Amino acid sequence: MKRRGERIAMLTAYDYITASIMDRCGIDMILVGDSLAMVFFGYDTTRKVTMEDMLHHTRAVANGVERALIVGDMPYRSYETPEQALENARRFLEAGADAVKVEGRVIDVVRALVGEGIPVMGHIGLTPQTAERFAVQGRDEESARKLKEDALALQEAGCFSIVLECIPMGLAAEITSSLDIPTIGIGAGPGCDGQVLVCHDMLGLFEKFKPKFVKRYAELAAEMERAFRRY
Repeated sequence: MKRRGERIAMLTAYDYITASIMDRCGIDMILVGDSLAMVFFGYDTTRKVTMEDMLHHTRAVANGVERALIVGDMPYRSYETPEQALENARRFLEAGADAVKVEGRVIDVVRALVGEGIPVMGHIGLTPQTAERFAVQGRDEESARKLKEDALALQEAGCFSIVLECIPMGLAAEITSSLDIPTIGIGAGPGCDGQVLVCHDMLGLFEKFKPKFVKRYAELAAEMERAFRRY
């Protein structure tokens, strides 16, 4: 799609019904994200979600999808070694995922997975599994240089795509133009090859906080409240 100049639409989903609606609407990629920790379980961090949680929701999503590419989000501490990553990535594929996503410059892990034929999506910039605070990354020259190097290293290791989260739009556009593989932005401006949002954010379902970069396409929490009150 990058070569053809086509934009990539990606959203998170965690259940059969949502995934099936996304699939028939033409969403290109569906991420079974570890964000389910917050929007599904009510945790305060993605670090609390487990492999079993992720596999349970991956199976639900896979049951509703015929066309879209399903990406399973490898949870915190599930890919600390190449061997562990390979074991858990295979479980994602068995649950119905087409690919897995990993955070950070985990080159050995990516190489191990790709070497076994498992498609891998990278993720750099703000990486929630290890971030101490949620803030824009790559603002200064040194951190920007490191992100550029990380992106190229992940591409060289075999990633088929990379998520760029919460980095300056100019830097995101520069990284995008330097890569042969597509970038998927979240809070990284319009210069990426595609965009991803948390489904509950863009539908107005998650009310604890709203990231500045999120455009709400509906206000379903209010709609649901009205329906429940009418009932």
